[in-house]
Amino acid sequence: MSRVGKKPIIIPAGVEVKITNNLVEVKGPKGELSQQIRPEIGLEAKENEIIVSLKTEDNAYWGLSRSLIANMIEGVTQGYEKKLEIEGLGYKAAIEGETLVLNVGFSHQVKIAPPKGIKFTVEKSAMTVAGIDKKLVGQIAANIRKVRPPEPYKGKGIKYAGEIIKRKAGKKAVAAG
Repeated sequence: MSRVGKKPIIIPAGVEVKITNNLVEVKGPKGELSQQIRPEIGLEAKENEIIVSLKTEDNAYWGLSRSLIANMIEGVTQGYEKKLEIEGLGYKAAIEGETLVLNVGFSHQVKIAPPKGIKFTVEKSAMTVAGIDKKLVGQIAANIRKVRPPEPYKGKGIKYAGEIIKRKAGKKAVAAG
């Protein structure tokens, strides 16, 4: 039995949830999202909560379905954001219009256009990716990090805020030891 799937999802004030067949549509102050839920999962809306149940014995998607719906509700009320940091001499980020422009040691600038619903902000060496869709925010942040992942010798590159880079000893330290 899923412990996550058993918990009801509370619908806060100002959020409208519409369930038709297995399509869940959520509207809130920050926007609207929709998600197709697998047919093995039963959804029932009561007053200000959603109950996720099983239609069959297969409970593999029970907790996942509940989490997806809860993330949609949190996204349209509060939103999500991922913070990234740039380390390295001469590495910098800027915003031109809505496009994120990265100068990270290549002979050219790397330009990343935000998809619909995503907003970039830059402050010195920190970047923020914000939006209402948790999956999309995480994927865009991963794509930005992939442009120049942090390297283990000097720690230069793009990393998540709070990420710890496991450092390696260089040639001199290995030869002296």
